[in-house]
Amino acid sequence: MANALTAGVQRATTWSIVLSVLMIVTGILAIMLPIMAGIAVTAIVGWLLIFSGALHLAFAWRGGHASAIVWELLLGVAYGVIGFYVLANPVAGLASLTIAVAIYLFVEGVLEFVLSFQLRPAPGAGWLLVDGIITLVLAVMIWRTWPSSAAWVVGTLVGISMLFSGITRLMLSLAVRRLVA
Repeated sequence: MANALTAGVQRATTWSIVLSVLMIVTGILAIMLPIMAGIAVTAIVGWLLIFSGALHLAFAWRGGHASAIVWELLLGVAYGVIGFYVLANPVAGLASLTIAVAIYLFVEGVLEFVLSFQLRPAPGAGWLLVDGIITLVLAVMIWRTWPSSAAWVVGTLVGISMLFSGITRLMLSLAVRRLVA
């Protein structure tokens, strides 16, 4: 029984290691080719918007009230139109995503900054302050260089995220493998 469990863990960690390496390679490619990665992300967002629009249209008929049905129909049409626009104009969609990322990072940075002061007596609260400052600086850098930053921001950030997720997954998989071996 223990050998079957060990073999199963070995097989699972092997697949996890393979997927981790693929994620690392894909992350590096996204960092090296940020425009292509950004447009790929934009296309995915466009399809997700279309899918969400279709779901809103499908669920509109379950709204019950006339105002709920109209709202769902309007949301469904808006999502669908925006999704088709993003797919038809990926560069404009990428620029929109970039400004959305800058706004998101700005809000996140402000919230982390405020939270760091609220948790100031707690150990490690200084790290929240550092994280908030770095996030705010990144948001301002993106904002100040927009729209030219649209060419690199989304693809680079997705690539960095994939790279570090792949490294983390790889390290966890190797640790599990060492525990079982």
